[in-house]
Amino acid sequence: MQPVDREFFRRDSRVVAPELLNKLLTRHGRTGRIVEVEAYAGFEDAGSHAYRGQTERTTVMFGPPGHLYVYFIYGMHWCANAVCGDDGHASAILIRALAPTAGLDAMRRARAKARRDRDLCSGPAKLCQALGITGQDNGCDIVAGSGLTGNGGTGGNIQIFDDGTPPPAEPGQGTRIGLSAGAEHPWRWIVPDDPNVSRPD
Repeated sequence: MQPVDREFFRRDSRVVAPELLNKLLTRHGRTGRIVEVEAYAGFEDAGSHAYRGQTERTTVMFGPPGHLYVYFIYGMHWCANAVCGDDGHASAILIRALAPTAGLDAMRRARAKARRDRDLCSGPAKLCQALGITGQDNGCDIVAGSGLTGNGGTGGNIQIFDDGTPPPAEPGQGTRIGLSAGAEHPWRWIVPDDPNVSRPD
């Protein structure tokens, strides 16, 4: 099992996203296989936080690639994105769901209200809660597994690994979820028939 290298992320998010399926996201022994993702394309994408330019909140999205952009929604949930593309492009991939593979006891403690294991990571906020990802992890290096305090991140130990499982040859594809702008783009991909996805294609 090898960490995914930085060059993998140094491409357009819409290219990287379907290839990210079946990679492993891990933190402190809590691990899940990525089964659902959404791509965001910076200035080209009205659904992206970076659409209107760089702000203090979105600095991490503008590079370098292979870092984690973590943001807060609805005043209560964290969501995690893998930053892609060249510096300055603000391309990113929202990790929407995982199939838990290791550290399930810790995930269950973190997600005590989840009735089934398939509910532990079946959404972007759920998986952050299950793995303990918060705003302290904003900017962490998911290639090296370290924090990046220069971008505001003080967390770390979050990495994406390749264990040799290929992405699906024909991933499910559809429009992104919960957007008012940019909702027409078919930039959401899933592992077909996986029970852990937040919503079937």
